[in-house]
Amino acid sequence: MKYQHILVALELEEESKLLIDKAVSFASLVDADVSLVHIDGTKGEIYQQLIDIQAEPKQKPLDEHSNKMLKQLQQYCEFPFKHFYVGTGDLSKKLETLIASDNYDLLICGHHHDFVSKIVSYSRHLINKSPIDILVVPILD
Repeated sequence: MKYQHILVALELEEESKLLIDKAVSFASLVDADVSLVHIDGTKGEIYQQLIDIQAEPKQKPLDEHSNKMLKQLQQYCEFPFKHFYVGTGDLSKKLETLIASDNYDLLICGHHHDFVSKIVSYSRHLINKSPIDILVVPILD
């Protein structure tokens, strides 16, 4: 199967660069588009829609620190990302809607190997809800 559009679910942390590297490397091999998404679930659902900061660079969807981290991830490499969606609310619900609306065929996400992740794994929620293939990348703490 040849993937055409890869979606990368990011956290606002340095380790997300590993996910970007994986996506860009894989996309280069199969000539696929790559889009990024960050859903901040810590504040609840402040707004329902996702903002594409790739298409609308003047938008500042989160607080100043978070927007700075988003910009760093966006500029991390030279690869031309198709979209960079940012939103708030429930990660699995937002991704389910996004995947259905934009013909993604591979989702890349990270999984921490720490105590909290063993109790509450976002990866498990994504796997249970995702209609597309998922690559779960271990992130060692």
